[in-house]
Amino acid sequence: MTRTKQDGEVALATVDPGDLPAFKAVMEASFAVAVIEEFGSVEEGSIPSGSDLDESMTAPGTELLHILCDGQRVGGAVVVIDEATQRNSLDLFFLSPAQHGRGLGFKAWMAIERRYPKTRVWQTHTPYFEKRNIHFYVNKCGFRIVEFFSDRHPDPHHPGPSGLPGGGEMFRFEKVM
Repeated sequence: MTRTKQDGEVALATVDPGDLPAFKAVMEASFAVAVIEEFGSVEEGSIPSGSDLDESMTAPGTELLHILCDGQRVGGAVVVIDEATQRNSLDLFFLSPAQHGRGLGFKAWMAIERRYPKTRVWQTHTPYFEKRNIHFYVNKCGFRIVEFFSDRHPDPHHPGPSGLPGGGEMFRFEKVM
């Protein structure tokens, strides 16, 4: 059987501490693509950095996951699982730029849903300018936009400037399972 570009088994694996430098590098490269496409260049603080990842890793319930395709690392996810409420958060989700457009993001999201079957509600965020992400979360994965953060309605969990281009405007999404 010949494999097409869309084929490939997607799985998840826990990130070991020794894998963190490579995990962070792929994350930063992935997020830089959208910023460059929209704004022409990447400026300091305009994408999530390794230090952002370090900060998010200390939250209770945080799990770092490699996204694997046919056993090869192609991206990652940072999820926060609240065992008490099962209102869980997808804090970061990324694929290596070389893997974009292969349908792996959707397969990876389905693998995340299967990994956490007790989840009642998933939540995530994305910058307003990231049309590809908005399409992915709403049209592919079944999330709904439930809130828009801006200077007139700041995110209460991240007050102040975010460093993101475009003033840090963000959408908050939820998916009720």
